[in-house]
Amino acid sequence: MRPIADVASDLGISANDIEPYGRDKAKIPLDSFPSGNGARGNARGKLIVVTAITPTPAGEGKSTIAVGLVQGLAKIGKRPALTIRQPSLGPVFGQKGGGTGGGKSTVQPAEEINLHLTGDFHALMSAHNLLAAMTDNVVFRHEIDGFEADGITWRRVTDAEDRALRNATIGLNGDGPMRQTGYDISAASEIMAILALADGYKDLRTRLGDVVVGWTRDRKPVTAEQIGAVGSMMALLRDALKPNLCQTLEGQPALVHMGPFGNIAHGCSSILADQLAIASAEYVVTEAGFGADLGFEKFMDIKVRQGGPKPDAAVVVCTVRGLKYHGGVDLKDLSSPNADAVRIGVDNLKNAIRIVNMFGLQAVVAINRFPDDSPEELKVVKTAALEAGAKAVAEANGFAEGGEGMRELAEAVVAVADTGSEASLIYDDDASIIDKVELLADRLYGADRVVWGRMTRTTARRFEANGWNFPICMAKTHLSISADARLRNVPTGHQLPIQELRVSAGARQIVTLAGDIMTLPGLPSKPNALDIDLDDDGNIVGVLGT
Repeated sequence: MRPIADVASDLGISANDIEPYGRDKAKIPLDSFPSGNGARGNARGKLIVVTAITPTPAGEGKSTIAVGLVQGLAKIGKRPALTIRQPSLGPVFGQKGGGTGGGKSTVQPAEEINLHLTGDFHALMSAHNLLAAMTDNVVFRHEIDGFEADGITWRRVTDAEDRALRNATIGLNGDGPMRQTGYDISAASEIMAILALADGYKDLRTRLGDVVVGWTRDRKPVTAEQIGAVGSMMALLRDALKPNLCQTLEGQPALVHMGPFGNIAHGCSSILADQLAIASAEYVVTEAGFGADLGFEKFMDIKVRQGGPKPDAAVVVCTVRGLKYHGGVDLKDLSSPNADAVRIGVDNLKNAIRIVNMFGLQAVVAINRFPDDSPEELKVVKTAALEAGAKAVAEANGFAEGGEGMRELAEAVVAVADTGSEASLIYDDDASIIDKVELLADRLYGADRVVWGRMTRTTARRFEANGWNFPICMAKTHLSISADARLRNVPTGHQLPIQELRVSAGARQIVTLAGDIMTLPGLPSKPNALDIDLDDDGNIVGVLGT
């Protein structure tokens, strides 16, 4: 790996202006960001967002494509940078595995990125759980009139997939206010979302103060500002707000910062990382969580809406085997050629392109190649993508060949990004919460109707009465465009069940839970934790093999 100071110099940042964490990673202080319009005084860098078809259990390799594209851009003589999410320990030790790409298209140092990196997750969990403790203390000591134990809504977080903590009774034996509560995964924390959306320390302080921790008996919100926790949280989060600088396997700058999940949170790396990257590089590749209906929609309607740079183009990742799965093929048969199943499954790809176009972006389709892809299957995908409005289709071989295998995709992306897009949003800020959800259900998910759960409409109106006309953060399964994980491809005739609404006033979004959504996953029967170890030479093993 290159010395991290040399990587920083690619972004126009001197060695004296970074905070090294060892030899191969560093924090970038906010006052070290390059000044000027971008790209070292020239026009700001082009931003490319990577999204995908609806995920399948086989995996589509979206992170691998994002990393490989940056390497490919360097191969064709461009000056690129990557902005990508930090992996959460829950999936790393659970079933999903690491989040640093794969093969010859990875972010380094991969083991450290997948584990603790620079301690950002520890900082946000400490801040989140400190707020929980201080909230319980305020109720215990009756410091806010009408604020009682059953009015607390702020749950604690953990970064372990520990199903035993989903529901808990705390305050037994008189140790604080006794109440029913539970834990969420740290990636679902509102603090995580705030760190990913804040544009500086002043904005961070304001957002933290707005966090709602509960309600009084007369239904008035209680905030972190009222609890008195903001100052201590700011102290804990000082370094976490600074983007982390790492590098791709081939040495290009990679900003690895924040990691909200795409199915239960907004699924994007930080606005600050994007701002730094486009001010420093010619082409910036970033990634949105899961498929176009979830991560990409939230990238636009939450991240861009709240000040994130507008993208110039989108890459839609697909695999032949993923399209076969959407075409009805069982997992065990995905390696067998089946062009007819691909012809059915490409409807999902067409839908992803449709969603990207809906937001005013031009799309390039990246076919993440596997050795068993047949020429006929590849031809079906390419034809369908172009017919659906993609500006280009390219085979991507980054896993096996690194940047060299991504030249075709890089050339296509540059051509489209240089043309530019008129990025737009699909609903107005002042639309009602109910109207926003109804629009998403119709235009993105293809649902016949929204089924509103008990008191959800009343809750929506109460949120609006408090001035919370925020964008929607839909929490639903990532395995289907619908809210039913069993429905593949582009299902129709289904319903979108909204069971609960939660306000994230600091992150400025309304979280709508569609179906039985678990905000704290559990470990599978054979978790990755069984294979992760430290060898006799002090090397971490098993993380990258997941």
